[in-house]
Amino acid sequence: MAESDWDTVTVLRKKGSAAQSKSKQAIITAQRKGEAVETSKKWAAGQNKQHVVTKNTAKLDRETEELSHQRVPLEVGKVIQQGRQNKGLTQKDLATKINEKPQIIAEYESGKAIPNNQVMGKIERAIGLKLRGKDIGLPLDSDPKKK
Repeated sequence: MAESDWDTVTVLRKKGSAAQSKSKQAIITAQRKGEAVETSKKWAAGQNKQHVVTKNTAKLDRETEELSHQRVPLEVGKVIQQGRQNKGLTQKDLATKINEKPQIIAEYESGKAIPNNQVMGKIERAIGLKLRGKDIGLPLDSDPKKK
């Protein structure tokens, strides 16, 4: 427990001005007089370095794989558009019918939306066409297994 000694230690030394104590001449003079000179290297002092390039950073830079979310295929968007037009609905009408925003329908039709099974199911029921699986564009009531 000798290492965690909580006694107060007072260090007395002559104080000079900040500019005087930092100049090379002041340091050399102090060393010649035998005074205690304390120097410490500050990490990245005066260089404004906030990020260090490490092996991992270089490895990430070399990584070529682009990560992105899967979007609704354009084929599905065309099926939605055709089904909506066959029913005589506008994007706004279809959106109102399935309780979604018209922007959602526009995104699905243009292939920019990230697929959501709940929304896809609502659209399928509203237009009566399948949008998921292998039989995209077929009517909902036709089941290829029954034939």
